[in-house]
This record gives sequence, structure tokens and C-alpha cells, in this order.
Amino acid sequence: MLKNSATTYGWFAIVLHWFMALAVFSLFGLGLYMVELTYYDACYKGSLDLHKSAGALLTVLLLIRIFWRTVNVTPKNADSGASKVEVKAAHYAHLLLYVLMASLLCAGYLISTADGRAIEVFGLVAIPALPFSIENQENIAGRIHEFLAWTLVLLALGHGVAALKHHFVNKNNTLMRMLKITH
Repeated sequence: MLKNSATTYGWFAIVLHWFMALAVFSLFGLGLYMVELTYYDACYKGSLDLHKSAGALLTVLLLIRIFWRTVNVTPKNADSGASKVEVKAAHYAHLLLYVLMASLLCAGYLISTADGRAIEVFGLVAIPALPFSIENQENIAGRIHEFLAWTLVLLALGHGVAALKHHFVNKNNTLMRMLKITH
């Protein structure tokens, strides 16, 4: 089943979810590695180019995911025993994950284009810079990017812990729906 149903996620949503999770954590790890490099390190330019290109790809995937979510049914809450507070918290946590990703990607774009140069995406396409910039744009956007990256990763980890809690404590199929395993 490609599309979502009233009770479970379709393959497309599941693949997007896990691919984006892998991309977010990989980009975070690469970012941590990159900040330790100096301009003269052999891996500096290659890791920077990979980070920018993967970030651009993640932007496209995020847009596809938001579109897919708006045109598909959202499966009902798997935990019928969840309180209204838990349901609202889950809703706002998911929304915040999307907002953080979008904001993080925008900040990355502002860092990468602060000097007026386009972002080369895997050598295939160039994303143009804005025709203007602000003073100290790279540093300001860099601080915001770092803060958002840590916030996103911590929230994503909390999201994972919540899924494990649903599986092992609540004993419902929340996690299994996202793994496409049914009871």
C-alpha cells in the first residue's frame, strides 16, 4: 500500500520518514565533524560540499513530505488510551519537527550563500544566492543553524523515545505502524 489509510502509514510516508531521519542524523554528524576541520584540512571542501548538497536534497524531501502529508489521510492515533494532553503534545512535537527542519535548512542556505555564490548541488544544479545579504550574515545564520540543529536532534531523539515508550510501556502499535509491521 503506497498511500496512508485510516489505521496505518503507507510505504511512501514510511520511506520518507526513515530516509529523512537518517539524513538529519547524518547531516548532524557531518556538521559536528566539519566544525573541527580547518580550511586547510584535506576533507574540508569535500565535507562542506556534501553537507550543502545533502541539505538541499533534504529540503526537496521535506517539501515532498509536507505535500504528501497534506494530500493523504493521517492515520488515527494508535493509542486509544492516550490522554488529550499526550495527543496534543504529539501533534505539536510533529509540527515543531517540521518547523525546525525548515528553519534549519533556511539558515544553512543563508550561511552558504552569504558571500553571494550559489550552492552547487552534487555538481548537477546550482541554487542561486539571494541578490542581497546582511552584514555578518554567515556568522548570525551559523549560530542559528547550530542552535536549530541541536534542538532538532534532541527533539527527534525525544520522538524516538516516545515511540519506544508507546511500544514497550503502552504496548500499542505506534512504532509498528512506522516499521510497517502489524500484529
